[in-house]
Amino acid sequence: MKEILEMRRRLLQVAGLMAAVLVTGTAGYVCISGASVFDSFYMTVITLATVGYGETFPLDQAGRVFTVLLIMGGIGVMTYAFSTVTSIVVEGDLSSALRRRRMENKIAKLKGHFIVCGADHSGGVIAAELHRTGRPFVVVERDQETVQRLAERLASPELPHIIGDATTDEALKAAGVEHAAGVFAVLATDQDNAFVALSAKGLNPAVRVVSRQKELGVREKLFRSGADNVVNPSYIGGLRMASEMVRPATVGFLDSMMRDKGSSYRFEEIDIPKDSPFIGRCLGDLRRVGVDDPLLVAVLDPDSRKYEVNPDFKRPLKAGDALVMLGEAPRLAELRDRVRG
Repeated sequence: MKEILEMRRRLLQVAGLMAAVLVTGTAGYVCISGASVFDSFYMTVITLATVGYGETFPLDQAGRVFTVLLIMGGIGVMTYAFSTVTSIVVEGDLSSALRRRRMENKIAKLKGHFIVCGADHSGGVIAAELHRTGRPFVVVERDQETVQRLAERLASPELPHIIGDATTDEALKAAGVEHAAGVFAVLATDQDNAFVALSAKGLNPAVRVVSRQKELGVREKLFRSGADNVVNPSYIGGLRMASEMVRPATVGFLDSMMRDKGSSYRFEEIDIPKDSPFIGRCLGDLRRVGVDDPLLVAVLDPDSRKYEVNPDFKRPLKAGDALVMLGEAPRLAELRDRVRG
């Protein structure tokens, strides 16, 4: 939006200068030579255009001096006007502004999407996973070049993004936080991530915020700021290294899902909404005969908040159940649509 407003301001400035020169030239010829308004306007136009048609009406010495001054001042204005219009059209300002406007309109229509605050390595990994699994998201980043590198990495020229400070309400509103499902706070400092959580919850209390923790001792502060979950990459990295040593096959299986670009298998969570047609039916009814449906691994009970691993397929489904599934992304999406009716 700012790009379009800036372009409009420049064009209005050019139009104002050209109008001022034309009005000044017309009024000058009317006053000095006594010519009609139209003849004076015509004389001004051909003088500024340097077409060389000659004098429209006789000019005395005062009129010729005025013409010289008009040429000296007017040609500068015309040169500035043409260079400004050329830079807007030829150098891509216009197409860039229109592309930005299309993206802003697209972002404004999003609902239930995710906002990634920060496009560094962690933010890029999150964005790549969301992109790979077909989930709508918006990146909020201060640096345009960082966003450009991420867009090239994802092979997504029109990557939805907002250039701005994610700790401000304005940037989060532009990213559609009021209609978002979740916010990833992965900025450079814990203080910034706390501000993101605080601002996001203030604008949308229902949004889920997952924050990165960089320093020890700030976990509880991030929770108090509004984060629903806090992830410490150093801690996770240590667990990962231990797992690589003692259970390499299991870790390799998970890696094959997350890192293999040709793999679409994922562990996914599918929530059972209140109006699902499957409420009251058995877990076994989720699987269709002759179809490679996702594998049910566990169920998170909404009341006890405990996981039922490898649950009985005769267990009835209820609103709020969270199903932990393993399967191909397209099949998981189909199942998610079926349980939503």
